[in-house]
Amino acid sequence: MPYYESPVDGTRLHYTDHGPADGPVAVFIASAYLCSEMWEYQTLPLAEAGFRCVALDRRGHGRSEDTWNGYDLDTLADDVHALLDHLDLRGVTLVGHSVGTAEVIRCLTRHGGARVARAALVAGVSPGLVRSPNLPEGIDPALVRTDEEAFRRDRAGWFTHFADDFFAVQQPGNDVSPAYVSYMIDRCLVATPRAATAVRAVVAGLDLTAELPDLDLPVLVVHGTHDTSAPLALTGERLARLIPGSTMKVYENGGHGLFATHAARLTADLREFLEAGAVRSTESAAA
Repeated sequence: MPYYESPVDGTRLHYTDHGPADGPVAVFIASAYLCSEMWEYQTLPLAEAGFRCVALDRRGHGRSEDTWNGYDLDTLADDVHALLDHLDLRGVTLVGHSVGTAEVIRCLTRHGGARVARAALVAGVSPGLVRSPNLPEGIDPALVRTDEEAFRRDRAGWFTHFADDFFAVQQPGNDVSPAYVSYMIDRCLVATPRAATAVRAVVAGLDLTAELPDLDLPVLVVHGTHDTSAPLALTGERLARLIPGSTMKVYENGGHGLFATHAARLTADLREFLEAGAVRSTESAAA
């Protein structure tokens, strides 16, 4: 299995690498709790279409090594950048979902864009959710603490309770089978208790407002109108306003789990975004 070591502390991190080695490269960063399997409806068809699709299992998630430390955003971003170095990838499109968008943003602002050509931010919790000086309309911290207590008391029950809202199954067209939902819950429970609670702490303290204007590359923001995990007005719309020249696509009736409920549309939008980057790279090389 493909592994590399984090340059921060030597943690062994797992990744998948599908598609032709010389194809345009997309690197996928999953939601909290989930891992590379989350992206199957994007990475498989894109790899079959000629794109190289690399997907990371965050530390403490999936098949990556469990650790106690390293769940601060800087280290998580360093882990992402180390994967690009390990595979010597260039002209990359970084694709992040939920907290993965924060890792993508911090990777860019911390390490620059020498290896990265563009970024897609899908159902992001960025730039932040919880009330702060930069987000006075954010979620009440007291509600976040109550939710954290419920999560620590019964993770399996918490995932089960919020699964329907995650996929917005109440909205028309958001058809996911009970078997798939059960599979996703099982995958979430593979993340260790330490990793799960530590990444939740990253989300609770997240405020990337000041970093977003520094992003100097094409950015695609994708968000659903019925995302209860990351409400559109707090997250996606703010991202699009704060990132210079970004493109936003809003999915009507979409929840947080767009990768499944809107799989074909998301894959098509990502393919279009990747192809635009490939054309630009070809034109730059020719010039």
